[in-house]
Amino acid sequence: MDLYLFAGIPVSDYQRALSWYEKFLGGPPTMIPNDIEAVWDLADGRSVYIVVQPEHAGHGLVTLFVSEFDEWSATITARGIEPARTEKYDNGVRKAVYLDPDGNEFGVGG
Repeated sequence: MDLYLFAGIPVSDYQRALSWYEKFLGGPPTMIPNDIEAVWDLADGRSVYIVVQPEHAGHGLVTLFVSEFDEWSATITARGIEPARTEKYDNGVRKAVYLDPDGNEFGVGG
């Protein structure tokens, strides 16, 4: 069975969110299907998208696990985005939580 992930993040302002996610994810969207959505393919069969839904903006929670946590974190910081908080779990897993302009949480763990 194939499994694909297409995770949506509700935002209130398309241009503001588009700019932040381009910076956070390191480039322009892979696809812009219409004037209220933008999609980034993160890996084969794994995508994240923003969608203008002001009534739901700020309630999104996404966590991406990466094999090179330190490299990812350093790259995001180099782009001018700092985590709102960092976490370390008893099993050694670390997580950096970033907040987009609406307050949606995008975690990067590893």
